[in-house]
Amino acid sequence: MNYSGFWIRFAAYLIDYIIIMVAQLIIYGVLGVSLFSAASLDPEAGGMFEDAASIIAVTVTSIGSILYYVVMESSAKQGTLGKMALGLVVADENGNRISFLRALGRYFAKILSALILMIGYIMAGFTEKKQGLHDIICSTVVVKGNPGQVGVDANVFS
Repeated sequence: MNYSGFWIRFAAYLIDYIIIMVAQLIIYGVLGVSLFSAASLDPEAGGMFEDAASIIAVTVTSIGSILYYVVMESSAKQGTLGKMALGLVVADENGNRISFLRALGRYFAKILSALILMIGYIMAGFTEKKQGLHDIICSTVVVKGNPGQVGVDANVFS
């Protein structure tokens, strides 16, 4: 398998981040919630969680973000839009599609990768299979290639 390294995975993450941020801005705008009130130093600006719309916006965008990664990575596409744009596929160590539960575990394992000063992510640049800590925990790999050419099921992208 042709494992993908740190920088290409980082680029895919940036694409996904932009997609999620645009979606969040739209949801916040529709609900009339200011994205910037939580970070404001102005005491008159109001708090982020002072009304129901703010709570709904945060809840919807948080759940939506989780589902974006989990559903996309466990789907027949085996990757988020950022990964697909760069020709990356998330698979188990045998090259097979991962389940919804494994994708969910991988999502939450990414929190651990981030909590230890991002070292869990940086590990992808130095391990044999270019796995981050979250990949090692969940026995997953991110590989480069086209459908049917990366050691995954031929039906992955159908």
